[in-house]
Amino acid sequence: MNRILQGFSLALLLLAAVSPASAQTDPAAATVQGFYDALTASMKAGGAAKARYEKLKPAVEQGFDLAGMTALSVGPTWGSIAPADQQALTDAFSRFTVANYVRNFDSYHGEKFTVDSAVSQRGTDKYVRSTLQPPSGDPVALNYRLHQIGGNWKIVDVYLAGNISTLAQKRADFASTLASGGPQGLAKQINALADKALS
Repeated sequence: MNRILQGFSLALLLLAAVSPASAQTDPAAATVQGFYDALTASMKAGGAAKARYEKLKPAVEQGFDLAGMTALSVGPTWGSIAPADQQALTDAFSRFTVANYVRNFDSYHGEKFTVDSAVSQRGTDKYVRSTLQPPSGDPVALNYRLHQIGGNWKIVDVYLAGNISTLAQKRADFASTLASGGPQGLAKQINALADKALS
């Protein structure tokens, strides 16, 4: 009887060691959660903007398809842009993306990010719902569209208030500069926005 009880107790311990939530987490949801973990750590660390930028940059590069987001933000003319200008735009957009998170989440006051484990799929894309609970007031819906690149799920769009596409906003913001200054003018503008966010 003692052996049976010991065996049963050991089995319970082994089961407890594997969290059902972690075992069942969709890889797309895990990408969003990983980014939130890094963002929360950056908020808690505080300090100068440039130092937080360097700490957060690897997490953004790992979790986001920055090249794909740049192309979608520029729009249909992306394919006609020279490779060197495409790279300059991607570099500027990447700086801008990290800098925006550094500016908007500059300190920690008890904010909590919650990722919904129920992930939906449309075609080849997955959609992850999440909420930001500020220290006071109502939670804010932040939803993500992800696609797969090289076996990894990467964020390609963020929906503010649940349904406002940040990429659609950026495309509208970038259109006039792209039309008047071309890709080089747009890269310059985006870098200036990143510099301002980090100042």
